[in-house]
Amino acid sequence: MMKWVFGGLLLLSIIFGVITDHEAALTESALNSCVDAVELFLYLIGGMCMWGGLMRIAQKAGLTAKLAFLFRPLFVLLFPGLDPNSKAYGLICMNVAANVLGLGNAATPIGLNAMHELEIENRKADPRADSSIASRHMIVFIVLNTASITLIPQTAATLRLKHGALSPFDIFPAVVMTSVIALACGLAVALIFNAVERKKA
Repeated sequence: MMKWVFGGLLLLSIIFGVITDHEAALTESALNSCVDAVELFLYLIGGMCMWGGLMRIAQKAGLTAKLAFLFRPLFVLLFPGLDPNSKAYGLICMNVAANVLGLGNAATPIGLNAMHELEIENRKADPRADSSIASRHMIVFIVLNTASITLIPQTAATLRLKHGALSPFDIFPAVVMTSVIALACGLAVALIFNAVERKKA
């Protein structure tokens, strides 16, 4: 879908550039944007390597596992009926802990494994369940993974530093507040719809 959106925007830019006789400005803008994109990539990758390395050290030191342990009481409420000793449960805890610490690269494969294990758990509970339909636990987990609370907004801070911010991490309170609100809203909607579906069943 997005390829059609961006393709359409590019085509419209060329058409309006030709119509308004701004071909030179259009060409210059296109070339400068390409250079800016490469520069931005190189700038961001430095910050990502630094924070990714620090978070990897935290993961190796067991901080992620400790956070996962702290999350267990909350997940008992969010995933009723899911065995706390199951592989899926442990993977969910690790995924959320990795997202909180900014370990997006580590969280992605953990999240995929968690979804696979949740599908297995769903089939155990109901062998006739349609595997193409997400279970209640899967939906709640997707919300947790997508709207995860962020404690270290490394990408936003790096971009602010590039554009001259004196204190790039002063957005920390706003980032935490918005991520908490987004997560709360997402979970509320998921739980409400789950309750409605349960009543229908």
